Amino acid sequence: MSANTVLYDHPGPRARVRNAVLTVIFGVALAGLLWWVYAKFDQAGQWEGALWQPFTEGATWTQFILPGLRQTLFAALTGMVLSLAFGIIFAVGRLSERRWISIPAGAVVEFFRAVPLLLMIFFIFYGVPFLIQAPVPAFWAVVAGLTLYNGSVLAEAFRAGIRSVPGGQAEAAYAVGLRKSQVMRLILIPQAARAMLPVIVSQLVVLLKDTALGYIVAFPELMQRGVNDLAANRGNIVAAAIVAAAIYIVINSLLSALASWLDQRSQRRGFRAQRRIATGANPAGGIAVVEPQG
Repeated sequence: MSANTVLYDHPGPRARVRNAVLTVIFGVALAGLLWWVYAKFDQAGQWEGALWQPFTEGATWTQFILPGLRQTLFAALTGMVLSLAFGIIFAVGRLSERRWISIPAGAVVEFFRAVPLLLMIFFIFYGVPFLIQAPVPAFWAVVAGLTLYNGSVLAEAFRAGIRSVPGGQAEAAYAVGLRKSQVMRLILIPQAARAMLPVIVSQLVVLLKDTALGYIVAFPELMQRGVNDLAANRGNIVAAAIVAAAIYIVINSLLSALASWLDQRSQRRGFRAQRRIATGANPAGGIAVVEPQG
């Protein structure tokens, strides 16, 4: 019996009726809200063909939307990789038994979690040049801000995931002679990443959307190129914002679908591994059942 079966009670007849009624009510309310938004936009003339005509031209996409989308994805992928590395390193640092490591690591994580991301990007772009006596490119200002903020959030997620792994896992690893670094790298972090996968993916989706804050330093991402610049040169800002929002929704949906696929695959691999541990083939060709050790 799976954990989902144990923790979830199937609804009875009354609960099914109640859920169906609530679904219909909220569906009708949502449809009404969408119709109200559509009607208000229609009264303002936002659905006129002339306002949407630029999006049927190739130049709109090749000069504004696609270059901005490319910069957005590049900044997001770079920030994702660096944030994951930052999160793992500082999660391990916070769990260190050496206080001269855990205390500074905790201070760094708490500080960057508390500072607003927009303020962080602004300071890196405009303030850091006074310290290093050199300009900071807009790309690296955005990526650094994304890394510090989202990496700090991921550090807490990894730390919670590592602590959620049963203590017997580490004890068994120590018993067979593994060092603490090997236990962390081979046993705890992989299981923590699998357990915290929904949280990690949610934070990566937030990171992707936060690239839009790069407009504060004129970083040419999708918000800047596909909305501000496009509206100023070829189209209506409302239409441009709707198109950009649709692009963000598609990308984030694909990222969520990828995460669901990875989660299902890891669960299947974990189930197969448990079956191999519980029933292993013996040299004589039969099945050897591993008895639990008390």
